[in-house]
Amino acid sequence: MPTIAGVRLATAAAGIRYKGRTDVLLALFDKGTQVAGVFTKSRCPSAAVDWCRAKLKGGEARALVVNSGNANAFTGKTGKQATDLTAKIAAKAIASSPDKIFLASTGVIGEPLDATKFNGVLDAMAKQAEPDGWQEAAAAIMTTDTFAKVATATVKLGKATVRINGIAKGAGMIAPDMATMLAFVFTDAPISAAVLQSLLKTGVEDTFNAVTIDGDTSTSDTLLAFATGAAAAHGAPAIKRTSDPQLKAFAKAFQGVLADLAEQVARDGEGARKLVEIKVEGAVSKKSARRIAMSIANSPLVKTAVAGEDANWGRVVMAVGKAGEPADRDKLSIAFNGIRVATRGMRDPSYSETEVSAAMKNKTIQIKVGLGLGKGSDRVLTCDLTKEYVAINGDYRS
Repeated sequence: MPTIAGVRLATAAAGIRYKGRTDVLLALFDKGTQVAGVFTKSRCPSAAVDWCRAKLKGGEARALVVNSGNANAFTGKTGKQATDLTAKIAAKAIASSPDKIFLASTGVIGEPLDATKFNGVLDAMAKQAEPDGWQEAAAAIMTTDTFAKVATATVKLGKATVRINGIAKGAGMIAPDMATMLAFVFTDAPISAAVLQSLLKTGVEDTFNAVTIDGDTSTSDTLLAFATGAAAAHGAPAIKRTSDPQLKAFAKAFQGVLADLAEQVARDGEGARKLVEIKVEGAVSKKSARRIAMSIANSPLVKTAVAGEDANWGRVVMAVGKAGEPADRDKLSIAFNGIRVATRGMRDPSYSETEVSAAMKNKTIQIKVGLGLGKGSDRVLTCDLTKEYVAINGDYRS
């Protein structure tokens, strides 16, 4: 992961919930850094989500504080008091206004966050912050994740080279709605807050919003993007309009970082052993294809069949049928990893149990469904459902 001019990072162990590991990330930004964000549509959002939504109107950021171990959600007035105190402590540490401090929290829902634990910690982190340390930053925000999720891209903006870095966390309670678990994207490109906001809204639809682990949308889903503008010193043009033709290559690279992080989240689903790609073609519309794909991806029966390396197309048929979208049983075709197992409403005449069983042992499984009704298509990512998922979530608060 390369450095991003105008961004400095620090991590620390504040003892929020975990022992013997870092649980706080502080990212510091140069003055003038632009910010944009999208958040969960949950009607029970966390206090940090409420805080960020209110502060986005200013369009500028000086710092990001992220803690793991406690979601600061469903915590009433104490939750708001915790965000206020955290922002004040961070603002004092960097001599900034609390309105330019952005917050995110992840972990257990319903337990008060003791923000006094940030006293002294954020001061020390502000002094220690360095331009590198992206892997450590991604590790500090993990909960049940098994690996730190990072992605990067380099692209030309005008004649200048700009960088985009991203980090994310998430492995369970994953069915994003307008955002993701927690994800943060950083660039040195001189992009306005309004343009960044447009890139996020467009970018999440086929990346984070096309991922599901267990069908549950978190109270804390947050995706923030920060643009320091430091590359302007090297000739990068300022982008203030989404219609600017110079934005095209950057937008593609930006979307690529989001897609990379989203796939890592799907691959790291709690207890997962297999990444599962659901492709639906021949639907009456893209919207219809998405709903059918999500019906398949969220089916416990489909996901457990994949875990058992069983190409059980009957469960896929079930998931298509229950989606409530136009479908014709006698036009339906289904394939696992490119091997067609069903066609025209029945088992494929050339079906080979041996061939399909061997394909199901792969770590990546593609389930492709052809509806034969139109030109609508879509793709979503999920994972298999194993006994380990139950164990992880059964013991989560223990």
